[in-house]
Amino acid sequence: MVRVKKGKTRHKRRERLLKKVKGFKWKRKSKYRLAKDALHHALEHAYVGRKEKKRKMRALWQTQIGAALKPFGISYSKFISKLKEKKIELDRKILAELAKNHPQVFEKIVEEVKG
Repeated sequence: MVRVKKGKTRHKRRERLLKKVKGFKWKRKSKYRLAKDALHHALEHAYVGRKEKKRKMRALWQTQIGAALKPFGISYSKFISKLKEKKIELDRKILAELAKNHPQVFEKIVEEVKG
């Protein structure tokens, strides 16, 4: 039986990994074992970061909607509750965008909810 040394396959895998860690500091960009570990951690942090980004954006939208509702004298929680009660299905992202860029439309939505 011929011994399989995985020459091309291993080299290709190594090159692919080292290409992904190109911008890393110190030996983590050139030594395979260190690079593999560094990439693993970087991907874990990237995954967590994507989840945190969603959380932060939702909090930002809530703050923006709350600030836009101040002049109308209605709280954010009451507004969202009445939106659901009236079966108006607009998400927070759209509401925040309307409040920021299209105040007239947002005002009509608030009046609809209040009335």
